[in-house]
Amino acid sequence: MILFHSIHDFELKEKATIEAWLSEIIKTEKKTIGEINYIFCDDAYLLEINRKYLDHDTYTDIISFDYTQGNCISGDIYISTERVAENAVNFKTSFDNELHRVMAHGILHYCGYKDKSAEEQKIMRQKEDSYLARILEV
Repeated sequence: MILFHSIHDFELKEKATIEAWLSEIIKTEKKTIGEINYIFCDDAYLLEINRKYLDHDTYTDIISFDYTQGNCISGDIYISTERVAENAVNFKTSFDNELHRVMAHGILHYCGYKDKSAEEQKIMRQKEDSYLARILEV
């Protein structure tokens, strides 16, 4: 089950389409869906989580808590919509495209992909791009 929550005034558009698209990513990666919660928040909320749980004093667009067991994907994915909006401007893309990229990014982490090294980042970006191209197909 994929659920969407907001702790500020953000409202996700086309929830059913996005849920189907995320489910397809998980299926394509040969995983099953447990319980995945997307929590949309602002910079201040995510900064506090970053400080409290990760001991980082920086803004970020996404923090995920992975509860995956075996092939069953589960976790909480916090996304700062403020950071996504700023990144969309910086990367010269739409807010929706950047949001979808970040949403896929969280799922890909749960599927076992990392992004610490340059090679891992390259693979992650290729996967994100591949799945972003498919969102319109769902």
